[in-house]
Amino acid sequence: MSMTDPIADLLTRIRNAQQAGHAKTTVPGSGIKKQILGILRTNGFIKGFDVKPGTVGQEEVIIDLFPWVDENKVLTGLKRVSRPGRRVYVDRDEVPNVLNGLGIAIISTSRGVVTDNEARTLGVGGELLCEIW
Repeated sequence: MSMTDPIADLLTRIRNAQQAGHAKTTVPGSGIKKQILGILRTNGFIKGFDVKPGTVGQEEVIIDLFPWVDENKVLTGLKRVSRPGRRVYVDRDEVPNVLNGLGIAIISTSRGVVTDNEARTLGVGGELLCEIW
């Protein structure tokens, strides 16, 4: 079965695993997902991720999450902004600031997938994929 929105599936699996108290979750692999997970790891929202070959020929990505202790979570919210049915693009002057800098926006630009701060530094806009806080 084909998946309509793989980025929303990634965010949902992370959100569900964290709410259930799991230390790890597995998602089907793709290039854009690995780039998003790399940004999440760099910004301290996840511990890390590992790519392994899957059973059907497609690789699997195993995501290590931070433990949810006493309702103190590192990852509080994930929001998919641009969807297949409604793409959202921002100019370099309109790059959003998520929760006054406490969160990040992930943007697909001509220079690759970057955070909102990197997009401002590079002076580029692009497709606003998601916001994470």
